Amino acid sequence: MPSDEVTPESNIDLMNANIQRIEELTQRLVAALAHKRESDPGLEGPSQELYMKAATAYMAEMMQHPSKILEQQVSFWGKSLKHWVEAQESLLSGKLVPEDHTPADKRFKDEMWSTHPYFNYIKQQYLLSSEAISNAVANLDDLSEADRKRISFFSRQIVDLMSPSNFLGSNPEALKRAVETSGQSLVDGLENLVRDIESHDGGMAVTLSDPEAFKVGGNIATSEGAVVFQNRMFQLIQYAPKTEKVHKTPLIIFPPWINKFYILDLKPQNSLIKWAVEQGYTLFVVSWVNPDATYADVGVDTYMTEGFLTAIDEVKKITGEKQVNAVGYCIAGTLLSATLAYMAKKKDKSVKAATFFTALVDFEDPGEMGVFLSEDFLDGIDRELEAKGYLHSFFMQRTFSYLRANDLVYAPAIRSYMMGEAPPAFDLLFWNGDSTNLTARLAREYLHQLCVGNELSKGEFTLLGETLNLGDIKTPICAVACETDHIAKWQSSFTGLNKFSGKRTFILSESGHIAGIVNPPSKNKYGHYTNDAAMVTPDEWKAGATFNEGSWWPRWDGWLGAQSGTMVPARQPGGKDHPVIEAAPGSYVTAKPDT
Repeated sequence: MPSDEVTPESNIDLMNANIQRIEELTQRLVAALAHKRESDPGLEGPSQELYMKAATAYMAEMMQHPSKILEQQVSFWGKSLKHWVEAQESLLSGKLVPEDHTPADKRFKDEMWSTHPYFNYIKQQYLLSSEAISNAVANLDDLSEADRKRISFFSRQIVDLMSPSNFLGSNPEALKRAVETSGQSLVDGLENLVRDIESHDGGMAVTLSDPEAFKVGGNIATSEGAVVFQNRMFQLIQYAPKTEKVHKTPLIIFPPWINKFYILDLKPQNSLIKWAVEQGYTLFVVSWVNPDATYADVGVDTYMTEGFLTAIDEVKKITGEKQVNAVGYCIAGTLLSATLAYMAKKKDKSVKAATFFTALVDFEDPGEMGVFLSEDFLDGIDRELEAKGYLHSFFMQRTFSYLRANDLVYAPAIRSYMMGEAPPAFDLLFWNGDSTNLTARLAREYLHQLCVGNELSKGEFTLLGETLNLGDIKTPICAVACETDHIAKWQSSFTGLNKFSGKRTFILSESGHIAGIVNPPSKNKYGHYTNDAAMVTPDEWKAGATFNEGSWWPRWDGWLGAQSGTMVPARQPGGKDHPVIEAAPGSYVTAKPDT
C-alpha cells in the first residue's frame, strides 16, 4: 500500500494536526488584533453625517415624490417575485436553473453560479438587489453633486462587500476546494489571514503578491546605473548609456513620492527606464526618501528646493549642460508644474521641455479620489498627522485599493483566505504593496491647498514668497493621460494643461493610471489618441482625435528628441565632483523606516 494513500487513520491524524494548527493560529490572530496600530476613527470610513444625509434625502423623496419611490419598490419586488416564480417553475419542469438574464460578472465565473439552483438563485437575487440600490441612490433628489457621488461610492462599497462570492457558505468554488483538500485550504487560508494581519500591525490588508518572489535590484529594478548624488530627500540615479551617442540635453524623471520609482523599471521587457536609455538619452531618476516622523515639518517648499531644484542643478553640474528636460509622474507632475511656475518667476530657464504622466494641476474635478477629499476624512487625516507626524503608507495603499475593491480587495481575499492559495508572483502587485509614508506638512498642504482649495490652478498658491501662476509657464509641454485612469481623470489633466502658455502636446493612452503608462512598444497592447487641433475642451479634442495602434512611447520619443539637441558622446554615470555612491537602484528605495 503506497505511503500517501488516504486512510481513515491518516485522515484523523490530519484533522488532529489541523485542529492544533488552528488553535495556534487563533492565538496569533488574537495577539495581532490586540496590538492593532492605533489610528484615528476618521480614517476608517465616512462620518455618520453622510449616512444621515442619505437617509434624510430618501425620507424627503418619500414625502415629496411617493409615486417614484413606490415605482422603484414595485419594480424591485416585481423582479424578485418573477425570479422566485421562474426558479420554482424550472425545478418543477426538471430544469435546475431558470433563464438567467443577469449581466456577466467575473465574480461569478465558476460554472456552479450558472448550473446549481442554490448558487444561481442567490447570484441573481444579489444582482437584482444591487441594481435596485444603485438606482435608488442615483434617483435621490435634494443632494449636492458631491454628496451624491460620495453616497453612490460608499453604498457601492457596501454592496460589493455583501456579494455572495465573499462568504464561504455561498461561494461554490471555495466550498469545492475545501472538500477536495479535506479542509486543508481553509487552514491554509487562516494562516494567510493571520500573516497579513500580523504584517500590517493588526490592520486588514491583503497581500497581493508573493513577497519572496521579488527583490528590488535583484530581479526587478535592474537597469544598470549608479547613485551619483544624495541628500536627506532623495538619491539621484544616473543610468549607464547603451548607445555610443546620446542627446545633448539630459532627461530627469521625478516619480511620485507616494510610491517607489521602480514602477518604471519592473522588468527589462516593460522598463521605460531601460527603453529611454536605449533611445539615446542621458537619463537621471529621482528616488525619494521614505519619510518617518522626523520629517514632520517637510512641506511642498522642501520638496521643491531640496528635491526638484536641487536635482535639476546637480544634473546640470554632472553633464555640463545649462538645461535639462524633466518628467513629472502623477503627484510629482503637480509639483513639477509648481516648480516651473516658480522658476518662471525667477527667470530660471533650466528646464527646456517638460513631460507630465497622468498629472493633475486642476482639481476642480478630481475624479473618483474626490470622495475622500471631504471634511470628515480630512479631519481624520489631520488628527493622525498631528499625532504621528506622518501618514503611514498603509492608509494610502488601502485607499487606492478600495477604489477598485473587487479587483484589489475581495478577489485577492477570496483566493488567499478561502481558497488557501499563496499570493501570485506578480511584479506590478509587488510594487503596489511597496508604498511610502507621507510627511505631515506636505500631506496637509497637498490635500487642503492643492486638492480641495485648488489654489495652484486658481493662481492663489504661494511658495517661498511667490504667488504662482501657471500661465507664466512657457516651457514646451507634453502631457500623457490615460483613458480609464481612476486616480487622475484624463479630462482634468487636459483642463489643467490648458492653464500653461507654452506649446502643448496632449496624448491620451488607452487603459489606466499604471498600465496606460507602463505600455512598452513590444507588447503592442494599448493604443493612444492624438489630435493636433487647438486644445479647447476634452470632449471636442477626443471627438476629433485619431486613434493610433500601439504604445505612445515612440511618439513621445519623437517629441522629446526634438527638444533634446544634437547627439554627443555617451556619458558614464558620475564624474570628478560626483563620484559613484552606490549601484542602482540605491538604498533609499529599499529602506524601511521604523514607524
